[in-house]
Amino acid sequence: IGTSPFALESFHRKQHMVPFFHGYLGYAAIAALDVACWDAMGKATGRSVTELLGGPVRDEVPITALVTRADAPGARAGTLPGQLADHAARVVAEGGFGAVKLKGSTDVAGDVAIMRALRTALPDVDLRVDPNAAWSVPDSIRAGIALEELDLEYLEDPCVGIDGMSQVRAKVRIPLCTNMCVVRFEDFAPAMRLNAVDVIHGDVYKWGGIAATKALAAHCETFGLGMNLHSGGELGIATAAHLAVVSSTPVLSRAIDSMYYLHADDIIEPLCLDNGRLRVPAGPGLGVSVDEEKLRHFAGVNEREGDLTG
Repeated sequence: IGTSPFALESFHRKQHMVPFFHGYLGYAAIAALDVACWDAMGKATGRSVTELLGGPVRDEVPITALVTRADAPGARAGTLPGQLADHAARVVAEGGFGAVKLKGSTDVAGDVAIMRALRTALPDVDLRVDPNAAWSVPDSIRAGIALEELDLEYLEDPCVGIDGMSQVRAKVRIPLCTNMCVVRFEDFAPAMRLNAVDVIHGDVYKWGGIAATKALAAHCETFGLGMNLHSGGELGIATAAHLAVVSSTPVLSRAIDSMYYLHADDIIEPLCLDNGRLRVPAGPGLGVSVDEEKLRHFAGVNEREGDLTG
């Protein structure tokens, strides 16, 4: 209160211990204020956040279609791969997505079978699988070798930790991606020394703001890594922040994770989604404005019913 939104360096310096005490929530809290300041700077200058970050290298951002076991309710183990592949094919055909990601599970063999069915149904789509570190190192190596023939874009966080990922990367010829073992700048050097990852997922809200995410992009380019963006189920405001970063960052050339296409409503005018791509808002700041009536409505629903999850 009482400071300028342009004074972000001093703000971040003053709050630098918040993530130490509060972890992910601390980074997210700082990022919320950081993004609000970028939006305010854009509105004050009549420029989009994308322009403030160096200007656009792309005006549309491809997003990834997400597949989970919940998409085939009641399916038996033997029929699950085929049912999920049919579901994914429909989603791709209807939405125009060029990338599909399976949320994996502790069922390693089942995940491999699903990925084989997905590749058969979607021969020209970029495929990824993310078990959220549910596999052991030996299982990750065995599954990774089995999946090599499917030409996956990457295998995301098959196992826990930088050391485990390094062991897998030494044996498997699929690029490894993470948003779980490299989640702050202190993790970057150890991951590079151990050759643990090929692609790092950034996230404005996991890394503490827009400039931090841009700095991560510079690190990735310097070390020859790929980069993508993680999704925590962002609504429109947070998605707009991610789009501004992607629009202005050349290394972010892949279909980003985003669950925006799954939302039934929002507190902003819906972002434009066409043929599996979100258009980057062009107005000042983030280019979006809040519908105050909807904000009050959903705040009331949240107060009565708790977080909306379905």
